[in-house]
Amino acid sequence: MKFEKDIENIESIGDNHVGTSSETPLRKDAFKLSNEEKIEIIKDDVRHIMETLGLDLTDDSLQGTPSRVAKMFINEIFSGLDPEIKPKASTFVNKYKYGEMLVEKNITVYSTCEHHLLPIVGKAHVAYISTGTVVGLSKMNRIVDYFAKRPQVQERLTIQIVEELQKILKTEDVACVIDAKHLCVNSRGIRDIESSTVTSEFGGKFKEKETKREFLDYIKLDTKF
Repeated sequence: MKFEKDIENIESIGDNHVGTSSETPLRKDAFKLSNEEKIEIIKDDVRHIMETLGLDLTDDSLQGTPSRVAKMFINEIFSGLDPEIKPKASTFVNKYKYGEMLVEKNITVYSTCEHHLLPIVGKAHVAYISTGTVVGLSKMNRIVDYFAKRPQVQERLTIQIVEELQKILKTEDVACVIDAKHLCVNSRGIRDIESSTVTSEFGGKFKEKETKREFLDYIKLDTKF
């Protein structure tokens, strides 16, 4: 009976898109194995899944799939789990004394839902107000991409982006809004292909009504070139 309740609770967390922590849940031995060792283990696991499904892995189209999936997991879609590739975000003195909001909008988000391992695809809009230092524009994109490339829930991703930039810029005045489609909603379960999910995290001055409104107005600007 307890086992059934535990399973029901786990399923409920996944179906209701609940995150359990603002930190990515990692085991203490997460980096004990090398990437090459992880690829070999995942390759065997993918092969086992495919064989269990009844697929013939001697077919020319399928025989390379376990290797391709394993390499994709480690080197691409889950590469953000590796702290060694975390973007080195150098900061610079704000010599030109720009004291207004800086907004980097429409940053592409490719992530993976940690409940069903299906894609999350959308856009992130990130802003900060300098208190003396600035960061290169491309580094904001890279930070979004780094935290997106791991099993995620969108709420956690939004928080992690803001907290990382707060740490780098040494200011609380950072905000992030993400608007994304979840294929776990679009392609399974309710199969609602039109819906998207919007999350936000506002720090420091962005909690103030006028500053928040200014940021949201910038997001609405038509900047297609």
